[in-house]
Formats: sequence, C-alpha cells, structure tokens
Amino acid sequence: MDIQRLEKGIEDGVAAMAACYQRFDPTAYLQYNYTPPRADFGRQDSIVPWKLECLHRAFTEGDVRGELLVDVGSGPTLYQVLSGCEVFSRVLLTDFLEVNRQELRRWLQGQGGSSLDWTPYLQHVCKLEGRRPSAWTEKAARLRLVVSDILPIDVHRPRPLASDALPSAGADCLVSCFCLESVSPDLAAFTRALVHIRGLLRPGGHLLLIGALGESYYLGGPGVRIPVVPLDEAQVCASLKESGYTLIRLEVYTLPQDMRVGVDDVSGVFFVKARRD
Repeated sequence: MDIQRLEKGIEDGVAAMAACYQRFDPTAYLQYNYTPPRADFGRQDSIVPWKLECLHRAFTEGDVRGELLVDVGSGPTLYQVLSGCEVFSRVLLTDFLEVNRQELRRWLQGQGGSSLDWTPYLQHVCKLEGRRPSAWTEKAARLRLVVSDILPIDVHRPRPLASDALPSAGADCLVSCFCLESVSPDLAAFTRALVHIRGLLRPGGHLLLIGALGESYYLGGPGVRIPVVPLDEAQVCASLKESGYTLIRLEVYTLPQDMRVGVDDVSGVFFVKARRD
C-alpha cells in the first residue's frame, strides 16, 4: 500500500507539472532569458556567452563525437546545438510541448515568423570556432541540414521517446539545458529523469547538462509561475552518480546582480560534462 501511495504521489506531482506548462509562452520566455542583459555578447560576464563557451569547449575537446546528437527538452531554443551541429551528422531536437516544437520548426523551415533572431548567437559561436562572424549563414545552413526531426519527449517515462526514434545502440551524445529540474516536482523525480534519459544514450556516450542552481521558480509567460527543483552542486553530482554517469567536469556560473531581472530566482548555473557508465 505504501508503494502504491508513493507511485500515486509521483504521478500526481508529474501531472501537476504538466498542467503548469499548458500556459507556457515561448515568445515571452525567449524575451525574458535570451535578450540583454542575459544575452549580451559584448559582456564577458553575461550568462548566454558563458553557456555557449562551455558547450563549444565540450564539443571541440575531441572525445565527444559520433553520428547522433539528441537534445533533450529543447524548449524554443537552438543555442545548445550550435556547436554540436558541426561535430555530429545528425541532430534530433525534442520537447514535451507542441508550441515549442512549432517554434523550432518555424526557424528550421526558414519561412520567417521565429520569435527570436538567432543571428547574434550564430555569429558568436562562429567567432568561438575561429571563423569570421559572416560565416553564420553557413552555420545556419549546416544546422538546418543536420536536424533530422523534432519529436515529442517525456522524461518522466522510462522510455522518453518513441521506440523507433533512435537506433538500437542509442545516441552518441545527449545535450539538455534547463529541462530536468524545470519539469520535475522534486529531487527524486529529477534523478529518475536522469535515469530515463540515460536509456537514450549508448554506453560510453556523453551527457552535456546545463541547469539552474538555487532556483525555485521561473516565469514561463506573463503570470505563469513554474516551480523548479532548487539544486545545489552536491545534489547534481549525487544524482548523476546515482543515475549511472561518471562526472568528467562541473563548472559553475554565479549570476551578477544585474542579471537577476525578476523572471526567476536563480542564483547560478551549472555545466556538466559526464559519461554514461
């Protein structure tokens, strides 16, 4: 009976999180988090350039390689695959919400109507790669070429993707940014989600994980307050170990005061490079 009650509690918590996301507004979310000051490419201490630098370094160190990169919980953003699209010949984007998948499709189909101009992001990553900023058009074309699909995902299911979505061996690399802690009702659910996505990854494959530290909520649109599992570094490391990953590197960014713009209560951001055991 206790196990049944526990399982019912887990299901209720996950259902409550899913209900929160029905009012998620991709355009507002992008405006809150992916414009200055959080996305100021002229500042060394701006959060978005820090994330792009972490991802660039991870994707160019030589050990993260293969055919297939899967982005777990893409949301309405593309920045997290701008470096990886040069390394992998196939990229799969995923999200729980159809509104986010629609946002990604609008940019990938190149027909206009995208809620954010990704050009400064493309230019910045080109500079990180030692290319001229004007090469951003080549990078945009490369990304559109290698993204093979945009699929629904549910990280709370033991099999988060449809059974035929991946080759039997699994993906060579997973990237996931601000997803797991933002869709989990508690730390145990966050850890279980890490276990579930581990099943998408081949043995020895890499996980690149970016997430919030000390965050209890964020705004997913005007008046849409979404609860988040407030994590610290020790909890992130313990959850990874418990879920069957070996930590390679953990980096931490602390938000300057002027980056705390009232759309969340995040105190920092972590970047993890790990390998599936």
